[in-house]
Amino acid sequence: MLTRGRGLNNRKVFAKNKEIWSIERGRRAAGVTSRADEADAARIVTGGARRARAASLASSDSGEEGLRPPRKRSRRQSPRPTMHQPCTNGAHLNGDAVRNGDLAPGLRMPTTDQEIVRLIGQHLLSVGLERSAALLMEESGLHLEHPAAATFRQHVLAGDWVKADHDLRALHDLLRDSPHRDPHNLSEMKFVVLEQKYLEHLEAGRVLDALHVLRNELTPLQHDTPRVHRLSALMMCADAEELRTRAQWAGGAASRAAVLARVQAVLPPALMMAPGRLRSLLAQAAAYQAQRCRFHAAQKPSPEQNSEQIPFSLLADHQCSADQFPIHSLQVLNEHCDEVWYCKWSPDGSKLASGSKDHTVMIWDFDPVAKRLSFRKSLEGHLYGVSYLAWSPDGRYLIAAGPEDCPDLWIWNMETEQLHLKMTHSQEDSLTAVAWHASSDKFVCGGARGQFYHCTLDGSLINNWDGVRVNALACRADGAVLAADTHHRVRQYDFTDLTDRNLIQEEHAVMAMSLNAADTLLLLNVANQGVHLWDVRARALVRRFRGLSQGHFTIHACFGGAHQDFIASGSEDNKVYIWQLEREEPIAVLPGHTRCVNAVAWNPVHHDVLVSASDDYSLRLWGPRDPRA
Repeated sequence: MLTRGRGLNNRKVFAKNKEIWSIERGRRAAGVTSRADEADAARIVTGGARRARAASLASSDSGEEGLRPPRKRSRRQSPRPTMHQPCTNGAHLNGDAVRNGDLAPGLRMPTTDQEIVRLIGQHLLSVGLERSAALLMEESGLHLEHPAAATFRQHVLAGDWVKADHDLRALHDLLRDSPHRDPHNLSEMKFVVLEQKYLEHLEAGRVLDALHVLRNELTPLQHDTPRVHRLSALMMCADAEELRTRAQWAGGAASRAAVLARVQAVLPPALMMAPGRLRSLLAQAAAYQAQRCRFHAAQKPSPEQNSEQIPFSLLADHQCSADQFPIHSLQVLNEHCDEVWYCKWSPDGSKLASGSKDHTVMIWDFDPVAKRLSFRKSLEGHLYGVSYLAWSPDGRYLIAAGPEDCPDLWIWNMETEQLHLKMTHSQEDSLTAVAWHASSDKFVCGGARGQFYHCTLDGSLINNWDGVRVNALACRADGAVLAADTHHRVRQYDFTDLTDRNLIQEEHAVMAMSLNAADTLLLLNVANQGVHLWDVRARALVRRFRGLSQGHFTIHACFGGAHQDFIASGSEDNKVYIWQLEREEPIAVLPGHTRCVNAVAWNPVHHDVLVSASDDYSLRLWGPRDPRA
């Protein structure tokens, strides 16, 4: 009995369900579009449903089981992200809005592809292609930035500081669970916005409003109190122009983009990308390619800032042609009648000075278009050969020094091309090395007999260091003097307080040295060793360059290229050697001279030319291949 009762109950439930299915089919067949239509459809199918139930019961009583209707499918819905769900990089997603990574139906892109799409969208907006950017974001299902960040951007650019402050609180909430949350950064964002609000009130003459912001909003933050004090002093400015000058502030709407940039610097990129991010990445890639390029001596894109124009195409890997590098002989100058010991370009790259064993200094004019040197003037009267030349940093003066037995320095005024001063302190002196201070009004000089002087432009002795036997000198930007002495050392001397310290110790004699423009790297020509590169700050040997031949002759090397990332040196095997700063092996070896090459000078402005001086009485100008050749 129990079993039969349970069977009857099951059949009743099944019959009831079948009646509901019949009503549903009738509703669909009737094209129901409203509740009234649904009621009519129910009446239409009621009779059929009842007959179906009666037939089902009859069939069940006869022992026949009715077929179970198919189970209705239900669409699974993925859970929506919470407001503070962190990304894998510690940033936050777009909250309950469609987040970056929730793609349009059918799109399944990896994270890198999603970031590339966002970068492209940002760049399209930056160049004014707003519809293209909107279509890209719509099709991909991504956002350029979090909706809260987008709203914040809109309100900042509009100068609506009340709403911007509200948006900033929303951004703070999004960062609340971030593992990279920095309370200082949060305070800095708030401070930057309030600072802009305060300055705009002052600019518009709303002093009371500015005072309210200063007292009731900026000061309670207790963030960067010295900066608050500097802001309070700006209330005494007489007009908007004085305000912008003293605050070093662009003013008004033009300065609001700077506010966004400062806030973006502390926000995770998933919330708000840094401006010009794609261009910045391309500039970094271009800088890397230029660094890896064997013959890139021209200006390089800076990886630290967004370059408006990258100097070469991005459509293919960059590779400079050797035809554009200064390894092709353009001109041979034979005006000297004895060994040419030294050559040096003027700071502006327009003139070349060459010194020779024939007791003359010759001045040459350089034509950067034709890539030619033309003789200008011979500075005569020297009693000894000229072994070293030093232009003042402002290009107004040129000092000529002689060999070891020369006690004189000749200072030439290059504006009048007349002798300014012949300096001699003692006939026992040996003045073979000279270096100018950055101010161009003082210099140091010395030699291997123990003289080491600090002098003014009129030859007056400021101070001297007794007993220092000098082979080479260089002045640093802070006024300190580097001296390579006969003990194989490079020491740093301060003539202000007469202190010195050891920087570098070599195993062999340092014959010549050159300091780079950044005041960080020192190039030494070492007897029987060749060219060594030292980091002055770390006091560490960076690299030994290979290939050249150097015994005990004085050979001069130099830095070259737009960023001084090339090295060029003469050699006793009659060749010129060129290296990249990062490579020990030479990238070019230039034959042409028939005797020892004593010095090489790379033009500091026109980076595609250099000059070599040789014992074969000649100067050679090297540059890019002449298309007419």
